[in-house]
Amino acid sequence: MKGRRRRGLAASDAATPASREARSPRRCTDGLVKTNMEKLTFYALSAPEKLDRIGAYLSERLIRDVGRHRYGYVCIAMEALDQLLMACHCQSINLFVESFLKMVAKLLESEKPNLQILGTNSFVKFANIEEDTPSYHRSYDFFVSRFSEMCHSSHDDLEIKTKIRMSGIKGLQGVVRKTVNDELQANIWDPQHMDKIVPSLLFNLQHVEEAESRSPSPLQAPEKEKENPAELAERCLRELLGRAAFGNIKNAIKPVLIHLDNHCLWEPKVFAIRCFKIIMYSIQLLSHLDANSRSAATVRAGIVEVLSEAAVIAATGSVGPTVLEMFNTLLRQLRLSIDYALTGSYDGALSLGTKIIKEHEERMFQEAVIKTIGSFASTLPTYQRSEVILFIMSKVPLPSLHHPVETGRTGENRNRLTQIMLLKSLLQVSTGFQCNNMTSALPSNFLDRLLSTALMEDAEIRLFVLEILISFIDRHGNRHKFSTISTLSDISVLKLKVDKCSRQDTVFMKKHSQQLYRHIYLSCKEETNIQKHYEALYGLLALISIELANEEVVVDLIRLVLAVQDVAQVNEENLPAYNRCALYALGAAYLNLISQLTTVPAFCQHIHEVIETRKKEAPYMLPEDVFVERPRLSQNLDGVVIEFLFRQSKISEVLGGSGYNSDRLCLPYIPQLTDEDRLSKRKSIGETISLQVEVESRNSPEKEERVPAEEITYETLKKAIVDSVAVEEQERERRRQVVEKFQKAPFEEIAAHCGARASLLQSKLNQIFEITIRPPPSPSGTITAAYGQPQNHSIPVYEMKFPDLCVY
Repeated sequence: MKGRRRRGLAASDAATPASREARSPRRCTDGLVKTNMEKLTFYALSAPEKLDRIGAYLSERLIRDVGRHRYGYVCIAMEALDQLLMACHCQSINLFVESFLKMVAKLLESEKPNLQILGTNSFVKFANIEEDTPSYHRSYDFFVSRFSEMCHSSHDDLEIKTKIRMSGIKGLQGVVRKTVNDELQANIWDPQHMDKIVPSLLFNLQHVEEAESRSPSPLQAPEKEKENPAELAERCLRELLGRAAFGNIKNAIKPVLIHLDNHCLWEPKVFAIRCFKIIMYSIQLLSHLDANSRSAATVRAGIVEVLSEAAVIAATGSVGPTVLEMFNTLLRQLRLSIDYALTGSYDGALSLGTKIIKEHEERMFQEAVIKTIGSFASTLPTYQRSEVILFIMSKVPLPSLHHPVETGRTGENRNRLTQIMLLKSLLQVSTGFQCNNMTSALPSNFLDRLLSTALMEDAEIRLFVLEILISFIDRHGNRHKFSTISTLSDISVLKLKVDKCSRQDTVFMKKHSQQLYRHIYLSCKEETNIQKHYEALYGLLALISIELANEEVVVDLIRLVLAVQDVAQVNEENLPAYNRCALYALGAAYLNLISQLTTVPAFCQHIHEVIETRKKEAPYMLPEDVFVERPRLSQNLDGVVIEFLFRQSKISEVLGGSGYNSDRLCLPYIPQLTDEDRLSKRKSIGETISLQVEVESRNSPEKEERVPAEEITYETLKKAIVDSVAVEEQERERRRQVVEKFQKAPFEEIAAHCGARASLLQSKLNQIFEITIRPPPSPSGTITAAYGQPQNHSIPVYEMKFPDLCVY
């Protein structure tokens, strides 16, 4: 038996003399003999069919040397294999690679760190080689498992542990590079591989981050900078995700989410933010938020804040969901959080064993969602942000008279909370929104829904609507300059940015100006207004005057403010003293601003005189005394003298002399009521069954003659709808009969019918000519012309006889 084995080995050695010479230096310390290695390489290139036998021989010798602990010869064998791999790219290399991978696996199985590192380095060199021929049967399962195990090394020596972990990361990187672009190789994106690769990389990211938080000594810092597994793991993770296609990204990101869940890393959120700054946001994080919809509010808030931090990174070419799907997921979470806060549990009802929800934690989560919505929207282009704005507005529940009121644990209305949260989100999206065309920024369907919420009783909702309008209209950054209401004697200190109103903005104001004025007017009459409401109203009026104003808009805004002054003076709404003083002060501040913008001296003089009079005798009618922490008010506002008021007749006179429409200025502003008021839950309008539509006569500036008001009730509207339907049916039937008659009736009948209609038409024309051309007969038989001169009958033109020369 021994003789046979010796003869077999001798035969194997005799088959590859070049490999034996390259492999067997006299002493292992001499290293690989260069000349012999060149001979072996030349032999392998000349006879590529011998590569498999060379590989088998070297593999056998290496396994024997490992077993005998002859590690010097092991290093020589691996060096020889590396050089052969780099030099040979023939079709027969596949069999050689099998022997090579067997030797690498043998080194990785060793308990010696140096051998593990040696095998990893050889595998990395092999991974960088582009093979000419594919391999159908090669498997890398062992290498994925072993390299992942090395990434979690817990060796006692810190330096050796770091080297092993870095070798593991390099090995995983080599596996990914070798397999990711070759469809014939093992699918590295399978969950069985990703569940090992991704957690191994995250482990090194997390572990080094914890080590850095312990503040290492300065002596250890340079060594850490030289070898840092965290940086290598981050590069590997970026490369892995950068090579992922849309169909594979799910398998790559799911292990990240599971790792963060298992190690409770959402709540501190520092490491989670670092991870998602690497992998960017994707559909899996949003779906993971849905999967954790019943987790604690702090966990959900951590996920949302990670989304918010990741959204601010430029994500060009990143893989993710559609824009509306992303916002739909966040809005759905917002609604669920509102339900949780109201019911106090995740199941909608409290029972034994139910987890009690802390309302303040849900509020914190809701604010995190709103912040994330704003972060996402800030990265979108204008056209996509417009779509998001319309999408969010479509989710806002509109007020209804017959909508049931749902109360929760705190007695708050679910619809009210939903409206507030969605309007907050809309305000976040609209902040910084820049659009040159107001028709695109505020389309009709969006503006109608937004303004319908401006008439609600809830003061907080009304304030959000005003702020949203201000965000859209302010395109030059003038908003903060009107944050406080004042009567400046010189507005040049504000350094306002004013551009000429464009044609598109003029068209927008022609279409929607009356709608805006009406809601501003009704908002001023609300009893629950506070200082913030009046500041928002002043900012809205000022921004309309700067951004969207032409001469017609200026005239209408002045009429509107004078009507607001009349509201405070007449006080039909029984407003408190503060509200009346605030309306007087609001009118003074705005007229002071618009007078200086129009630069009409007589107009500025009148406004200045009234303001000076108020400063001396009625300071409670100016913003400097009203919009302060402790306003100084007057309880007797019924006997306000005319010198304290801005007079419409005087303003129309001075502006009319400067080219403004004085006739329109003389007309007091009266808003028309629409169906929105019945949908707005306003007590003064919601209880009204019918609407009174007043049609003003534009021919009389004094409005002394008016058409009586027409009462429109439910019955009249129903009758009008039914009658219009009946008329349409009759018209449709008549057309059908005519078509059927012309299709089926004989020609003689159709000709007779058309001839009768022609003769009837001719007779009617003759009667018209008789009336229009021949004057009516007088009792004396002659026509009396002006100044009593008799005049003969004139002959109609169509009865005159013309010479033959005039006939063509």
